[in-house]
Amino acid sequence: MPREDLPSLLLLPFPPDPSSRPLLNAAYRPSITAALSRLKRPNSASKLIVAVECPILHGQFLRSKTLSWTEAQALVAGIYTIISVVSARLSIGTEIDGGPNSVDATVVLIDHNRNKRFTEDFRPAIETNNTPVIDLATFASAYHPWNYIFHVRSELGLQLYQTYLKLAEGRQTLLQEQLVPVEGGITMNAAPSVQGNSPRPTPTQTPGVPVVCLGGTFDYLHPGHKLLLTAAALLLKVPRKDDPNMQPCTYIIGITGDELLKNKKYAEFVQSWETRARNVILFLSRILELSERGWKDTQQPRRVEEKDGDFRAWFRDGTILVHCVRIQDPFGPTITVENVDALVVSGETRSGGKAVNDKRAEQGWKTLVVFEVDVLDAEDVLEEREGTKTEDNFSAKISSSAIRQQRALANPGTKI
Repeated sequence: MPREDLPSLLLLPFPPDPSSRPLLNAAYRPSITAALSRLKRPNSASKLIVAVECPILHGQFLRSKTLSWTEAQALVAGIYTIISVVSARLSIGTEIDGGPNSVDATVVLIDHNRNKRFTEDFRPAIETNNTPVIDLATFASAYHPWNYIFHVRSELGLQLYQTYLKLAEGRQTLLQEQLVPVEGGITMNAAPSVQGNSPRPTPTQTPGVPVVCLGGTFDYLHPGHKLLLTAAALLLKVPRKDDPNMQPCTYIIGITGDELLKNKKYAEFVQSWETRARNVILFLSRILELSERGWKDTQQPRRVEEKDGDFRAWFRDGTILVHCVRIQDPFGPTITVENVDALVVSGETRSGGKAVNDKRAEQGWKTLVVFEVDVLDAEDVLEEREGTKTEDNFSAKISSSAIRQQRALANPGTKI
């Protein structure tokens, strides 16, 4: 694969505490802006992995890790919001296969404590736990090679960069021009405690579940979709691959059928169900698939079955099943598959979660635990200029219809 076709990496050090949208913007926006500016190409698309160092997992043992879903998805939402705002300001497309002047960015949370030290004889390898989140050694072992590696010019940024390079040694021969320092922002942390030096209490932990479900159209898969798909994946309880009775955790994704989209705005530019389903699986492969061979195995999922309106892909040695199904009504598989544990919704589909549970209760089934993902809202990260806010030419609502409109204007009379 030509080097320019490879993804690039942006290493972001420990986030501010608390990780509010304004504080994330102050800390990360300069670095994200520099990386996106460098990757914008007039004749082709680029890909970027944004790896964020954060000690997100709790628990002493490898197979009993927990995380705070609320905090994790909020961090992912904040970073995708910055990516969206900066991309709009720089006229960069954000969707998968966006073509020239687009950067397809993926946010990956890396469980890593900045005080952790590795011995000289440590040999990094892929080591998974009971969550989809991986540590820095596993990331270095599975994510490679790179076009560029962007690292932040700060004490914490340099520490993360040097640790990563040590763990990734031997995976790729890097030229000096591929190692690009970028400016960091201002990282502010609140005092550990208003009553003394005790650490901040561990946030409420969210137990993983075997079966997670969500639904959507996923047309021109953009940062809003990426947040939703990532947030739902974080709820999965991943089984041991060496368990003789292992059943994969299942991630059911209902994708709206073509027939229901005929009245959408610019409907002639709506992608086919098959394209939308493949893009969902392709995106999830970036956060779920792991291979020592790096992109040679993870550019496309290794095990996929495609039938009419029913696509399945297996990741991490068969321990995670992603099941995309065509839906023709507002409920989809939530009222046809009894064995579902959790439903993930956005603010726009909150009422749908209640309707699903009402329907399941009518059928005598257990109701689902409903998780609501944060929205990507530019208002949280807009710059202040002379006392007034500027929207950087960015609509607070990120939508596929806006992308379809752009396609329609650029290709009049053409159907996708």
